[in-house]
Amino acid sequence: MSKKIWQASVNRKKNSILNNFEKYISKKFNKNFNGDYQKILNWSIDNSPEFWSTFWNFSKIKGIKGNKKIKKSRIFYKNKFLPKSKLNFAENLLSKNNNEKAITFISENNYREERTWAKLNGNTSKLIQFFKDKKIKKKDRIAAYMPNTIETVEAFLATSSIGAIWSSCSPDFGVKGVIERFSQINPKVLFITDQYFYNGKKINVLEKLSEILKNIPSIKNIIIVSYPGKKFINYKLSFKKNVFRWNDLMKINSKNINYSKYDFDHELAILYSSGTTGKPKCICHRTGGVLIQHKKEHQLHCDIKEGDNVFYFTTCGWMMWNWLVSALASKASIVLFDGSPMFKKDDLLLKIAEKEDITFLGISAKYVDALRKLKPKLKYKYNLKKLKTICSTGSPLSNEGFKYVYQNIKKNVHLASISGGTDIVSCFVLGNLYQPVHMGEIQNKGLALNVDIFNDKGKSIMNKKGELICKNPFPSMPLKFWNDKNDKKYKDAYFNRFSNVWHHGDFAEIKTNNGFVIHGRSDTTLNPGGVRLGTAEIYSEVEKFKEVKESIVVGQSWDNDVRIVLFLIMNSKFHLSEDLLKRIKMQIRKNTSPRHVPSKVIVVNDIPRTKSGKIVELAVKNTIEGNKIKNKEALANPDALKYFKNLKELSN
Repeated sequence: MSKKIWQASVNRKKNSILNNFEKYISKKFNKNFNGDYQKILNWSIDNSPEFWSTFWNFSKIKGIKGNKKIKKSRIFYKNKFLPKSKLNFAENLLSKNNNEKAITFISENNYREERTWAKLNGNTSKLIQFFKDKKIKKKDRIAAYMPNTIETVEAFLATSSIGAIWSSCSPDFGVKGVIERFSQINPKVLFITDQYFYNGKKINVLEKLSEILKNIPSIKNIIIVSYPGKKFINYKLSFKKNVFRWNDLMKINSKNINYSKYDFDHELAILYSSGTTGKPKCICHRTGGVLIQHKKEHQLHCDIKEGDNVFYFTTCGWMMWNWLVSALASKASIVLFDGSPMFKKDDLLLKIAEKEDITFLGISAKYVDALRKLKPKLKYKYNLKKLKTICSTGSPLSNEGFKYVYQNIKKNVHLASISGGTDIVSCFVLGNLYQPVHMGEIQNKGLALNVDIFNDKGKSIMNKKGELICKNPFPSMPLKFWNDKNDKKYKDAYFNRFSNVWHHGDFAEIKTNNGFVIHGRSDTTLNPGGVRLGTAEIYSEVEKFKEVKESIVVGQSWDNDVRIVLFLIMNSKFHLSEDLLKRIKMQIRKNTSPRHVPSKVIVVNDIPRTKSGKIVELAVKNTIEGNKIKNKEALANPDALKYFKNLKELSN
């Protein structure tokens, strides 16, 4: 049984939104849940259409709720929730219109600006008028090649308010990556930044524009946005398209926004699969499904309330950006950060959390691990008195990561590890205030989601590793994949493995206390001797060594079997000695199993990762086996692959 590491006080549970919701449903359905999360969860799964309909009322979604709760279909993803309901996404996010702070922007070089709710409404209105003037209508696509700034959020709000479809890439995507994504959806408008900054380096984005326009002829209007706090780059453009400066658009007089209502299933945004195994898939999400799922997660799972200050470290090329922006619908304000999280200061994000009185801090497991190595004795250096919740995602958070948070960042904080994905633009498993936090585990399933673990034969298993699946439909399933005839790609992605249940592609297990452990992606599990092993277990042991900065582990096809190969990046001042090699192997053997011990351990200078910072095991596996890498553009650092080519250590 894993160790209990934190529990919310009676008072905190009593004052939570989850507690208010429990009272609300107890009264409405004459039930007694006795503050038991598992009972509420079971009820929400057994009565899922009722749950979503009731939560619409409870969370005061603005719109017209139809009387039908679900339109059932035998095809899993064709079940339609609240089919006769109508709403406007932006109206729900522009939930206030006063002079309080709605958004704060902070760049790595400390430039800071705020936007009030009134100004946010006003700027959105100006963009809406611009769109209408340019005859942009509902379902037209609007693309953004933008950093994580307030302007990006305003462009998204204006897009969704007129029923157009939003899609964004962060400026660290190369030209080919941008073209590969946006050319599939034919946008009419492009928002583009003139430049951006990362780790002190200035990168010109405008010089990529001509090539983008040459390859995406559908773009008819370009809005150039200057980077906050920086002088505008005057770049000679060699084309005659409609080019506008953001500042000129802001001279339009703002009006009160008149919100049209769209169907619950109206298209909201197109997000992209990471594209590390081929052309990125364009995943189209629905307006009502995203809003109701995000509000559920923010309020019932993360206890985000009006007046809270919510921060998530993300770029607008990752689903967590969409998740963060939706916090506006709970009348919370949000904090956007752009740049390197360790520019000039390893614990920069914690400094921001202190200075900005952050109540909810979202970081990646990788960031926690990096801090643990770089600042092992942080010992509550920052006064985080307002901080109630720390959320961690991106990859599994190790036991050491859990310990580090409670021993160095804050003692009394809800550490909620979460896991989901771009596919559902939300979470399958996450935290709640009713249950204790156990070391190395995600607390439970999300409400109304019948998440389970299947073995290869499609049978439910506990305390054993298997495939993460969801057995019931839910509102934030993608509406469709763009340009996907007869939903072929959609069905291949989630419904090929098991009959009529959502197969997510995570290798995971459920513990006796209903906690979840994610062991990595299914397609990167290791199969030595035909036994499936999760990569996360090996990482968890290797990360304990101060000598090792980072690692990546893959299975290499060898001698009609698979052998495990571990690659290490060493911390400066250390090298891989015989003694260290022995200790690493012993540690893995002792705390996992003899099968997990790598056959080869090799030092490299860099590890390939996606734009959102996830390491890419498949690209390494393909490189060492001499296979072609289909989509290098999806990688933030494709050059790293050269360290894995033709390694003589792997030829014997």
